[in-house]
Amino acid sequence: MAQSDLVITPVSGKADLKAFIDLPWRLYANDPAWVPPLKAEVKELLTPGKNPFFGHAEAQYFLARRGGTVVGRISAHIDHLALEQPVEQGMGPGTGNFGLFEAEDAETGKALIATAEDWLRAKGMTRVLGPISLSIWEEPGLLIAGHDHPPTVMMGHNSPAYHAMIEGAGYVPVKQLKTYELDITRDFPPLIQRIIKSGENNDRIRIRRVDKSKFDAEAATILAILNDAWGNNWGFVPITDAEIAHTGKKLKPIVFEDLIMVAELDGEPVAFMMTLPDLNEATKSLNGALFPFGWIKLLRWLRKPQARTMRVPLMGVVQRLQSSRMAGQLAFMMIETIRRQAIADYGSTRGEIGWVLDDNQGMNGIAEAINSTVNKIYQIYEKPL
Repeated sequence: MAQSDLVITPVSGKADLKAFIDLPWRLYANDPAWVPPLKAEVKELLTPGKNPFFGHAEAQYFLARRGGTVVGRISAHIDHLALEQPVEQGMGPGTGNFGLFEAEDAETGKALIATAEDWLRAKGMTRVLGPISLSIWEEPGLLIAGHDHPPTVMMGHNSPAYHAMIEGAGYVPVKQLKTYELDITRDFPPLIQRIIKSGENNDRIRIRRVDKSKFDAEAATILAILNDAWGNNWGFVPITDAEIAHTGKKLKPIVFEDLIMVAELDGEPVAFMMTLPDLNEATKSLNGALFPFGWIKLLRWLRKPQARTMRVPLMGVVQRLQSSRMAGQLAFMMIETIRRQAIADYGSTRGEIGWVLDDNQGMNGIAEAINSTVNKIYQIYEKPL
């Protein structure tokens, strides 16, 4: 069939949306590292009115077909909160995004990217940053290293062929996001153990669990620390109250009190660490469907999760402490407290920290100090329009 038979159209209607969601099942059918997402969650992500991201964003999805067969997809989207951020922090005025990128071949990939660029250009954008699917808080970046093992919960996976497709379309790297893995059954180095012990003997410091019975209040505490701690980070976009409520509701089933810590200094919350059991271990065999019987298996797992891997998606220390020794001490104390719980209560043997910005010296230093090694790298690209 001639390459010229490629047709790209905006997603319109339920059938197109279903085709958009379903495409990865065909493209990754023979990829043992791919973890099928739950289709209901993908649909919610893409639907205005269900995903609060659309309270401050707009998007258009596109499908590529050849001979009636769907061979690619892409989103073009604009986060209006991102447009308000300082240019030196990565976002800023005129910056649109593409994401949810999948393509069967290079010709399809090139045409999809050009289509997304045209849509952004027509909206007045002057720069593209991507892939980001959809929010910077969801699945940012293209996986460029670590394709040989499955992603953990809420992490992306893509074909290694996309690297060349995106760079071939004129994009240049702007930021790398790394994840670290470690064997949590091994004690930390003696120096780190001494730092932790010193903190445990410091009456000013308290490491406590979150209280799920006060879920909203705890979420507000964590959000306040997060927005302060990450406020100057590259790519930062504030999280809205609606997004916090939505994320909290979605994550509540896999939020366990002994896996999320808040550090208090002189009674004030100044740091937190969120850890999640790797839900992907339980959902991979469901093939994206909770019904008719998948929900039973998942419910049983959630009652008492036994997860090989624990993922740390978020950790933060308030800015006023970030240049102090106290920041590292609090981080090590929270990591050690959760490490013990993960082994004792969940049978875990492996931890994953990330993503971590490549220029986040503090977090990269903490990961390296506890003998973590980089296991995945995600790349964000940019291109002027």
